[in-house]
Amino acid sequence: MGESTKYYIEVIAEAHFVPEQSTLIEKKFYFAYDIQIINKGSMPAKLLSRHWFIVDGSGQAEEVQGVGVVGEQPYLQPGESFEYTSYAIINTPVGSMYGTYEMLADDGTLFMAEIKPFRLAVPGALH
Repeated sequence: MGESTKYYIEVIAEAHFVPEQSTLIEKKFYFAYDIQIINKGSMPAKLLSRHWFIVDGSGQAEEVQGVGVVGEQPYLQPGESFEYTSYAIINTPVGSMYGTYEMLADDGTLFMAEIKPFRLAVPGALH
């Protein structure tokens, strides 16, 4: 088994606009996002930290780094998953998020799990 399948974490993200938390006059667009982290590799691994880029429709980026996710550092055996919901607030009706999770495998290998870009969009927004 190759290294790429030994250390493989899949991240699935889905965002939802939350109108009741948003203030359109102040241009604060609130999005909840659901994340599923799945260990598809053959090596158990622990999520150590997160590194996000939150980009609004004007290209303004906010960088967020921290230990764990939602106060936890999930440890995933092969085939296990961890799910959580968090939120982001941007100044435009459309934006995106992407980043990485730093993972530590049981054999001491540090590796990154990619969080592919996903869209933040008010329903009906064009850009």
